[in-house]
Amino acid sequence: MLSDPTEQRRLLDAVCAIARAAGRAILEVYGRDFTVSRKSDNSPLTEADRVAHTIIARDLAALDDAIPLLSEESAPEDHAARRGWSRYWLVDPLDGTKEFVKRNGEFTVNVALIVDGRAVLGAVYAPVLDRLYFGALAQGAWRADGLAAPYTIAVRKTAASPLRVVGSRSHPSPELAQYLARLGPHEITDMGSSLKICLIAEGAADVYPRLGPTSEWDTAAAQAILDLSNITDDKQVLSLSGGGRAREYLLTKRVTFALHDAGGKDWLPAAEIVVRRSFTFSESEVLAREAEEAKLYKEMQTDAVQQVVRRLQFAKKPA
Repeated sequence: MLSDPTEQRRLLDAVCAIARAAGRAILEVYGRDFTVSRKSDNSPLTEADRVAHTIIARDLAALDDAIPLLSEESAPEDHAARRGWSRYWLVDPLDGTKEFVKRNGEFTVNVALIVDGRAVLGAVYAPVLDRLYFGALAQGAWRADGLAAPYTIAVRKTAASPLRVVGSRSHPSPELAQYLARLGPHEITDMGSSLKICLIAEGAADVYPRLGPTSEWDTAAAQAILDLSNITDDKQVLSLSGGGRAREYLLTKRVTFALHDAGGKDWLPAAEIVVRRSFTFSESEVLAREAEEAKLYKEMQTDAVQQVVRRLQFAKKPA
């Protein structure tokens, strides 16, 4: 399916149309009163989540019913079965439900195709903005606003000064504040959903630290776009993994890097920490920065353990 560029483009166009259709259905709910229920993990669920899932599942099956679907709104048995899938759709019908409920417009429809553990095609659609980010292996990464012609996007070759950071609007934490304190001069923008990753893909931001649990459907489509926005003729992708962690490097005169804390539960290691920046590095500087990352990661783990110990000690105090 993806070996032929013409067929790949047809598939990408179809996925973009499906994301837009789901977005229109979401906006119909967004424009009127709606109720909010709670899932078992206490995350919000609305009619918009369900109707978008129905549209995406139906239309992706019409494209190729041999490709299975894993969605945030899938039945639990689908989550267990997918570990044997080499190719499947990975979908978040409404990423940023909290932002939807707040009516701030910062939510997206995320659709990705996973092949052998890699997101090779993705579409991220922000219905309120009428903005679509999309890409595939032989197509590169693109952005389209409304009816305007799409244009290609790419990460910045050098980071801004001060660094431009995007953080989660709905998931602030002391850990994030601690990380930012160590980062040095920076400007931070709070934003919801996978739009944060797309801002890095188009060069509008430099760093996205994710210091809490995240789910595979939250990141897959935007990860595909981010990876594709890094690919140029003078860059080569090298993946390194080990010790429960994985990194991706784009090796050229400048190095763009990502750090993921691996939990072994997602299509890629769980992105509990995601950092992407562009700098001019020598090989020795890359190794030195790796050592700094490892030290920071160890300190973060220690801080987390100490917090748990303190909570347990507090719980054991007599009334």
